Amino acid sequence: MGDNKRKRGGKPKTPTPETLATTSASPPPPPTTTSAANDDEDDVVFSVSNVEIIDPKSPRRGRGRPKKLPKLSENGSHHPPAAPDPEDSDPGTAWEGCARVVPSMDAVVKVFCTHTEPNFSLPWQRKRQFSSSSSGFVIGGRRVLTNAHSVEHYTQVKLKKRGSDTKYLATVLAIGTECDIAMLTVDDDEFWEGVLPVEFGELPALQDAVTVVGYPIGGDTISVTSGVVSRIEILSYVHGSTELLGLQIDAAINSGNSGGPAFNDKGTCVGIAFQSLKHEDAENIGYVIPTPVIMHFIKDYEKNGAYTGFPFLGIEWQKMENPDLRTSMGMKPDQKGVRIRRIDPTALESQVLKPSDILLSFDGVNIANDGTVPFRHGERIGFSYLISQKYTGDNSKVKVLRNSEILSFDIKLASHKRLIPSHIKGRPPSYYIVAGFVFTAVSVPYLRSEYGKDYEFEAPVKLLDKMLHSLRQSPDEQLVVVSQVLVADINIGYEDIVNTQVLAFNGKPVKNLKNLASMVENCDDEFLKFDLEYQQVAVLQTKTAKAATLDILATHCIPSATSDDLKT
Repeated sequence: MGDNKRKRGGKPKTPTPETLATTSASPPPPPTTTSAANDDEDDVVFSVSNVEIIDPKSPRRGRGRPKKLPKLSENGSHHPPAAPDPEDSDPGTAWEGCARVVPSMDAVVKVFCTHTEPNFSLPWQRKRQFSSSSSGFVIGGRRVLTNAHSVEHYTQVKLKKRGSDTKYLATVLAIGTECDIAMLTVDDDEFWEGVLPVEFGELPALQDAVTVVGYPIGGDTISVTSGVVSRIEILSYVHGSTELLGLQIDAAINSGNSGGPAFNDKGTCVGIAFQSLKHEDAENIGYVIPTPVIMHFIKDYEKNGAYTGFPFLGIEWQKMENPDLRTSMGMKPDQKGVRIRRIDPTALESQVLKPSDILLSFDGVNIANDGTVPFRHGERIGFSYLISQKYTGDNSKVKVLRNSEILSFDIKLASHKRLIPSHIKGRPPSYYIVAGFVFTAVSVPYLRSEYGKDYEFEAPVKLLDKMLHSLRQSPDEQLVVVSQVLVADINIGYEDIVNTQVLAFNGKPVKNLKNLASMVENCDDEFLKFDLEYQQVAVLQTKTAKAATLDILATHCIPSATSDDLKT
């Protein structure tokens, strides 16, 4: 293919006067969040083409054949265009199209973050600190938005404006792990001088042009990239391990532009660049957090003074596309919905909903047999979108079909917590040590620390099964394991116990790590007996085990046998 083949969209009438460079980001070590985040922890960005300055007097040429050149004169030369009369023209008119972009670009900042991640395998210490750079942008109220993964496990965050040589210390106001958005502010008044906040626009339509601005790898100055909206649907947010509304754009991706704004052709922000698809069979696929998700995050913070998260309906459901299945469930030909497979026992809806109920509608919107609802003209979307528009604590009305009878319930929505959480949201990991046995609660970052980014293939099958399918039976339930055994004379023969679940202690079930630590510390029996999975048993003499713990801690330079959160 020739180099002069024109890409989709209008052909630039005026070349940009400045070469658009990109900025490099310091590559961090593997992250401790979600599996796919290993490939894009070091921020992603969308590819670049020239910024087009459009004369507002002349309509923009759409797709199709290129505009014909002016006819030749008798001497074979092109007729030059007539020069505008300086007296008749407004000197600012020619730059009107550009003026819409300049304030928005000045509002884009570079984010410098120093991270200190917890060491989940050795939970009493942290890993070596590292630095990264990403993008962000100024919004109203002296606030800055960026991605949550850009400031995860931060110890220091600094911001630098376009064209400035000064880095300003920033304060993190809120981190939305599920939606991958973070809100920052700067106390120094000088930072806010001459900066106009970005304004948000409506959700774009398919094939609408988007321009992403940020500081990707490849240079130090601001970079502008462009593409079109190629898909709008419920996407998997890698960092948050959730599914929310997202935009897919057809642009190449580079590291460093996470948190950068995506503008429409009117100069308003329609999203935040946050992740990309890296696959041998896919090219130029980038993802943008759309304005409904962004505004939900902002309003949640303004309403509650903190980020409370996105609510979820604590159910698992099955499609009802099979006609025999619908008939057996007592559904009429004009009824549509999805079958509830099981309900989270800790969710409030478990008090009114039952397994095998047919969920017909949510807040008056009918649900189809495939679990979708009407979205826009010619579009449908998963009904979880309706739930994500709500806030934690809101009430919703659902209709279900139970034994051929339609029932209505008012349900109070809440955030969903898993048995094996995807994040610990900035908190240090919990641990408890006795006689060299290191006990901890399992989380996704812990599995990644133990088994690497391919933990979904390398971790024990039982742990993976619990991660994917197990539901908590009580709000404070945790999956407690023996992480490792620090070798000492007291624990001879137990050295090979690694990542094995603790089921019971002295015949009593283990609910969570704090419950286990309390039972061991208050134990007056002669022996400490731990019932493990695979029918294993570990037995230690109580007095000897507790006495040996201090020597083991000193040998391994461990400051305490218990993490701080278990001491309270």
